Amino acid sequence: MSVDRRSVLRGAAAGAAGVGFTAVGTVPTLAEAAPASHGGRPPVRQHKPFPPLLDDPKGLLALPPGFRYKIVTQAGETRLASGQPTPNAHDGTAVFSAGHKYLLIQNHEISDNSTLGVPQIPGTVYDSGVGAAGGCTVISVDRDGSNRGEWVGISGTLTNCAGGPTPWGTWMTCEETESKADGKTRLKDHGYVFEVWGDGKTAHPVPLKALGRYAHEALAIDQDRTHIYLSEDASGPNGLFYRWAAPRGYKLNARSWQDLQDKDFGTLEALAILGDDGKPIPDVAYLTSAQLLRPFRVAWVPVPDRDAGTTSVRKQFTDGQVTRGKKFEGVFGTDEGVYVVNSYAESGTSDLPADAIPHDGMVWFYNYAAKTIQLVTYFPENAAADTGAAARYDDFNFDSPDNVTVTPWGSLVLAEDGNASSHVLSATPGGPTYAIARNMLNDSEFTGPAFSADGKILFVNIQTPGITLAITGPWREYLG
Repeated sequence: MSVDRRSVLRGAAAGAAGVGFTAVGTVPTLAEAAPASHGGRPPVRQHKPFPPLLDDPKGLLALPPGFRYKIVTQAGETRLASGQPTPNAHDGTAVFSAGHKYLLIQNHEISDNSTLGVPQIPGTVYDSGVGAAGGCTVISVDRDGSNRGEWVGISGTLTNCAGGPTPWGTWMTCEETESKADGKTRLKDHGYVFEVWGDGKTAHPVPLKALGRYAHEALAIDQDRTHIYLSEDASGPNGLFYRWAAPRGYKLNARSWQDLQDKDFGTLEALAILGDDGKPIPDVAYLTSAQLLRPFRVAWVPVPDRDAGTTSVRKQFTDGQVTRGKKFEGVFGTDEGVYVVNSYAESGTSDLPADAIPHDGMVWFYNYAAKTIQLVTYFPENAAADTGAAARYDDFNFDSPDNVTVTPWGSLVLAEDGNASSHVLSATPGGPTYAIARNMLNDSEFTGPAFSADGKILFVNIQTPGITLAITGPWREYLG
């Protein structure tokens, strides 16, 4: 997620365009649990419009009629099994089926010695420095959304933003930083991916250096277990979208964390979207809604030094080699491909190329088999200032999508990280976008939307002050 909130530029949006898809991935479970499937691969169709949101008398979460929420955890209020309060800055989250319960593995995007940091529990610690207060917790949740316990999965990391689940039932957490050891508050380099287990017994807090050291946002593993797709939320210059490729004959598995510690294992490459002339498009902001649905050929360019010993990874490329993007954010994989979000590119900033087009959000789909990428949802920039109290209750204009997930019925759910109103959005590729929740508490972003495999609960977080919510209601009526 962004730590530098942007100026108030509102997105157009009630009818954001997109393209349909037929892929519905398998929701991973704990290794000892039976796999939980999203239920085949039905074609995505236009779903029933969500009705207008109703304000919450408690002033927390506006929802459509017939929906309700339950607070699962709250920073400083609920407690860990080890006795400390729940850490703050809830972020990327995955849901796993575990018998009659769910397990949530949740990031905490903390970058300093916070009073509500992730406690450094022995056996879970990567960096014991006092400045490494990030990490992940694991939450056991009943099928009705009730909290049955929370514990630390990994600690001693920094700025744990998003990540991605593995097919074998673990979570890969991403550090959105390039911070290096300073010998004082940080004793080790940061900017890595770590694997996190949810059983409360297993912990291997070691960096997966093969996936590079940069400002990681999120990732997804492909259906063949031979590639990992990763996003970078960075600027100056803008970040990149990466692909890690396994050595020939190798498939990712439950023991791959050992191999991925080697920074030279496999190949890390950066995306180049190719124009009609066969040359890389310098930045995604050169593309607009006019390119919706159009498949672009791509090239994958090897990263020279993935551990960024002297030069940040994204700075190792010239603009003519790769395609950059302001705020490559959420990533979610399906059987056929992977979605990746660009949050925005605003006018009047050094992050936007002079002749590029500002926008308030893009969602891309990379097709594994076709080896092409398509712009499937686009929010054009609306430069009209949208300030004041009324903006807090605007459920029709959206901007700055961030995290993304695919529902059990194949549509998308996006978490908004804009200004004024913050929403959770339902987006049908090829159809309209609807608000399905609004933060009434403050201006904080939503993070970590994740559906349970049975489609009964949508879990989502308000990052500040750190609240996890379980939303139930007639999801199938509107999305099925």
